[in-house]
Amino acid sequence: MLRKKFIQRPALDKQAGIMLLEGLIAILVFSLGILALVGMQGVAVKQVTDAKYRSDASMLANQLMGTMWVSNRTPAALKANFDTTSGTSTELTNWKAAVVATLPGVTADENQPTVNVTSLGGVNDGTVTMTIFWRAPGDDASSPVHKYVTVAQIR
Repeated sequence: MLRKKFIQRPALDKQAGIMLLEGLIAILVFSLGILALVGMQGVAVKQVTDAKYRSDASMLANQLMGTMWVSNRTPAALKANFDTTSGTSTELTNWKAAVVATLPGVTADENQPTVNVTSLGGVNDGTVTMTIFWRAPGDDASSPVHKYVTVAQIR
């Protein structure tokens, strides 16, 4: 009997190329995860920046409120010195300049802070309502401005 010599060829594997496909899918999933992390980082930076502007506005409001507390606290004097419609004190002017320098989007023409002093009827009963506005960098002009409002009764 004659034996024929056969050249053994490897059998075609039905799994050929699967490892390459698994590698590509793993790279895709990893890339999507990295993109999600970058997006979350961007949102976190925006939130931290917004919080900084809110805390700056709060600090500025408390600064002027402290100046009011150590000044003449009668409603007439508070209105004459600190009300933005009629106030002429250098403290108010300096404070408004500090607001312009500290918060973004505040200029001499737009988003100016307001301070309203109202009397509750008593000699030393004055209510102060302070509103500070700003527009964060990157905000659309059509979006509403951010604001911080504080109300205090000064006696």
